[in-house]
Amino acid sequence: MGSKNIALMAHLMRRAGFGASYEELEARVAKGYEDTVEELLDPERHGVPPLDTFLMYRYHPMNEIPGAPPYGSMNFMYYMLTTQRPLEEKLTLFWHMVFATGNSKIDNPTEMNRQINMFREHGLGNYRDLLMRLAKDPAMIFWLDNNMSHKHAPNENWGRELLELFSLGQGNYTEDDVKMASRAFTGWTIKPKLPRAPYGRFLWQFEYRPEDHDDGEKEFLGQRGNFNGEDIIHIILQQPATARFIARHLYSFFVADEVQVPSWNDVAPRDPEAVQAIADTFTKSDFDMKSTLRFLFNSEFFKDEKVWFAKVKNPAEVVAGTTRLVGDFQEPKPGVMLLTLEAGYQGQELINPPSVEGWHTGSEWVDTGALVRRVNFVAEMLGDASKPGVQSIINKLGSKDALSPEEVVDGCLELLGAIRVEDGTRQQLIDHVKAGGEVKRGSSEEQVRAFSQRVTEVLQLIAATREYQFA
Repeated sequence: MGSKNIALMAHLMRRAGFGASYEELEARVAKGYEDTVEELLDPERHGVPPLDTFLMYRYHPMNEIPGAPPYGSMNFMYYMLTTQRPLEEKLTLFWHMVFATGNSKIDNPTEMNRQINMFREHGLGNYRDLLMRLAKDPAMIFWLDNNMSHKHAPNENWGRELLELFSLGQGNYTEDDVKMASRAFTGWTIKPKLPRAPYGRFLWQFEYRPEDHDDGEKEFLGQRGNFNGEDIIHIILQQPATARFIARHLYSFFVADEVQVPSWNDVAPRDPEAVQAIADTFTKSDFDMKSTLRFLFNSEFFKDEKVWFAKVKNPAEVVAGTTRLVGDFQEPKPGVMLLTLEAGYQGQELINPPSVEGWHTGSEWVDTGALVRRVNFVAEMLGDASKPGVQSIINKLGSKDALSPEEVVDGCLELLGAIRVEDGTRQQLIDHVKAGGEVKRGSSEEQVRAFSQRVTEVLQLIAATREYQFA
């Protein structure tokens, strides 16, 4: 049933999106790999419509101006579940994890959603422009206290994190550079806000106050001048370390898990040549994300089977990917909140990362509690034969009246997205099917129901495997 082209396309869609049904994989293989990459990178040009926000707000009105944090998270999850532009949403998640900002301090999910939407609209554009927008984003300004940074009393939080976590990385700047960057961003603040009562929240707005800006001479990364915030960002982008830092983030998110960011100074990249190639493309394209991702997805190191299933799925991928796989929420209906909360229960509360460092990824997503939660969620979804995607798998397998245990197991693995398991795992699955006797669809209602149950049992067992936790 399987093919190398299907397996490669499944790999692309797991990394550039949230996975895909077998029908979608077949359609994309027919389109071609490079053409699929182009559609993912530029959906507008290929006629792929954006999400219908009016429809979302009609059925989920609290998503527009969320009055409580879960509704803000629900807005983001709704996009992941329903978007026809998977890379756009996956990259939005990427930037949210890099430029981590948390509602625990912002206490304003509407402003968090505005930041997320900024990532959505500009994440595939130019990194320079994105950094400029980030520096003027009210949620980020409040998160890192730049509204408390003044000409005669600069606050160093934004300046430090801009260098440490958003651009250069540790070891590529000095404490004096932090001080100079902080001075350069004084005066970048939030307009005075109207009181919340009695009409509710008013939107936050960026404001530059020249009288509160330190326009004195500064020395930053070896350059001297009366720098402002824009100058600091331009100088940062001149440093080769910036391209390497973002390239390693891209490799870790789209190719294979890296160690956590604080260890990057001590531990070399798992594929230094690939990271440098991404960095070179990033620089040569003048920091254009679309060009950089085009190179990454078409590269041999991305297509290499050694990096397939080399990433632990983050909870948003588990929840959104599984829900899309089973064909749920193809039309507006209640239940998005439960899925949003599920991602939080698994360890990733959207719009509320634990710190400016963001979530720790890779194997740190999984502990004993989180693993049980993940397995139970996926098993429940794949065990529901009424879901359109599950029914499609059952029907495909049932096109042949009788199946060997090997055909049942291999068919389920293939139809779940060309999943690979170790030989020992596969044999255990086959032994389970053998123990249940002959697998035959039959024609009576009872026989068809029994066949469906046999198939969903195998799907649930696959959900419980170690391998299913990897993308």
